[in-house]
Amino acid sequence: MEQPQYLVAHLRRALAEDPRTAELGVHVTIRGDVVVLGGEVSSERIKQQLETIVREQLPQVRIHNDVHVTHLAAPADIEDLGRG
Repeated sequence: MEQPQYLVAHLRRALAEDPRTAELGVHVTIRGDVVVLGGEVSSERIKQQLETIVREQLPQVRIHNDVHVTHLAAPADIEDLGRG
């Protein structure tokens, strides 16, 4: 297995360049034979795709997916920026 810093860089690049995710804000850490994913994404589908991409790159590792799904909602009220 490569040095952890090279694996982290490789995985970050794969997650950023893959059209299924295109995620730049995901944190990747390697602890022994475990890849730890952290950060926030906009959907559960993207969270699962992160694991798929890591498995495609490193099928022998275990994955701990600690990515949180942030549900973005439109504002409920319209802000009045009246001239004053």
